[in-house]
Amino acid sequence: MKLSFSTLQNQVLKTLKDKLPNYLKYHSVEHTKYVLEKAIYIASKEQVSGHDLFLLKIAALYHDIGFTKSNIEHEAIGCDIARNELQKYGISGEDVDIICGMIMATKIPQYPKTHLEKILADADLEYLGTKHFKTVSELLYKELKHYNPNLTRSEWNSIQINFMQNHQYHTKFCRRYKSFRKEKHLEELKKQID
Repeated sequence: MKLSFSTLQNQVLKTLKDKLPNYLKYHSVEHTKYVLEKAIYIASKEQVSGHDLFLLKIAALYHDIGFTKSNIEHEAIGCDIARNELQKYGISGEDVDIICGMIMATKIPQYPKTHLEKILADADLEYLGTKHFKTVSELLYKELKHYNPNLTRSEWNSIQINFMQNHQYHTKFCRRYKSFRKEKHLEELKKQID
């Protein structure tokens, strides 16, 4: 059976909607849609199209599906889910390996190797260098408070500062167009700590 991307997209988004726990305020259906949109956008800026773009879009859809089972090692779980589902659609083992490579490249800290892995890794954290930073980081804070109810705002700011100081974008496009704003957000967070 030839796979249409829209069919797969509807199926995966429905799975996420039905199975993601409500306390996942950041790792939500909206986040997956956002990462998919940004992966397509960054790919266009990085001259990626055709079959590579198709694989990238699939990886973006599946990158957080592991959260339907656990927040621990969710990338590896996501790969298992993708492997099982995509083989039914006749996607080759080689292509599934490429997709899983991209999913694993979103694991923090990120170590993407291929161009496609770099694009998905950047799409996943693109918000760090955007006007959406405060809104999105607030969602992540609420989600983390589910796991650690005692997490204070001050501790959260320290976590973010540490994370952002160690983060770097991997694609030429994001390094050029997202790094500056990310640094501004980092400076603002540091002022809140001082």
